Amino acid sequence: MKQHREQPARRGSAVWAVVADGWTSTPVLGGFFAGTVLLVGFVRYELRAEHPMLPMLPMRIFRHRSFSAINAASLLMFLGMFGAIFLLSQYLQTVGGYSPMEAGLRMLPWTAMPMIAGPLAGALSDRIGGGPVVTVGMALNAVGLGLWALAVEPQVSYTALLPALIVCGIGMGMFFAPSANLVMSTVRPEEQGIASGANNAIREVGGAIGVASLAAVFSAQGGYGSASLFVDGLVPALWVGAGAVALAAALAFLMPRQRKADGPAAGLAAGDAPADAPVAI
Repeated sequence: MKQHREQPARRGSAVWAVVADGWTSTPVLGGFFAGTVLLVGFVRYELRAEHPMLPMLPMRIFRHRSFSAINAASLLMFLGMFGAIFLLSQYLQTVGGYSPMEAGLRMLPWTAMPMIAGPLAGALSDRIGGGPVVTVGMALNAVGLGLWALAVEPQVSYTALLPALIVCGIGMGMFFAPSANLVMSTVRPEEQGIASGANNAIREVGGAIGVASLAAVFSAQGGYGSASLFVDGLVPALWVGAGAVALAAALAFLMPRQRKADGPAAGLAAGDAPADAPVAI
C-alpha cells in the first residue's frame, strides 16, 4: 500500500512545481527535483522488482528505440496541442467576445479537419510508412501554433485566424492514425493492447503537463485583466507549445526509417517478436 500511495506523489511533485508561482523559488525547484528523482527511482524499481506494481506492462518494451521515440513524441505533441487549445478557446471567449458554443464552433476547422485529413494520412502511410507522415503532421502543428502566435491580437478578425486553424487541423489528422500504427508495429501482437494503453496514458500525461505548463507561462506573462494583457500572456505560451511540437517532429524524424525484417524487431530480445511481426515505420 505504501508503494501505491507514493506513486501519485511522484507525478504530483513535478506537476505542482509547474503550476506554482515563482519558478526559481526553492520549493518549486525542489518539486522538480523531487518529482524527477522519484519517477526515475520508480522506473528502476519496476525494471528490477520480482513482483512489480505494474505487472501488465513489460518495461522492456521501452528499450525498443522506436517505441520510446514515438511515445516521447506523442507526449510532446499532446503537451503543445492540449495546452494551446486550452488557452485558445479562452482567447475566443475573453478577447473575441464569443459564447462557449460560438467559440467551439469556430474551433471546428481545427478539431474537425482530422475527419478529412485522417483517412488520407492513413492511405499515405500505407504507401510510404507512418514515420514521414507523422513527422510532417507534427511539423504542421508546430507551424500552425506559430501562425496563431503571429496572428493573435486584441482586435483581430476570425478570418485572420483561419489559416492557423486549418494548418493545425491537417497536422493533427496526419498524426493520429499513423502514430497508433507506429506504436503497434514495435511490439508483439499479444502485447499490442498493453502498448496501446501505455501510449494513451502517456498522451494524457502530456496533455495534463501541457495545460499546466502553458497556463503557467500565460500567468507569468499576462492575465485576464484586459484583452491586451491576455494576448501578452498567450503569445509566449503559444511559442512554448510550438517549440514542444517542433521537438516532437524532430524525434519522429530521427526514428529508424521503414524497413522489413525477417527476424525479431530491432531492440527486442530474440524470440520477443515473431518473424512476421510488423516492424515497419
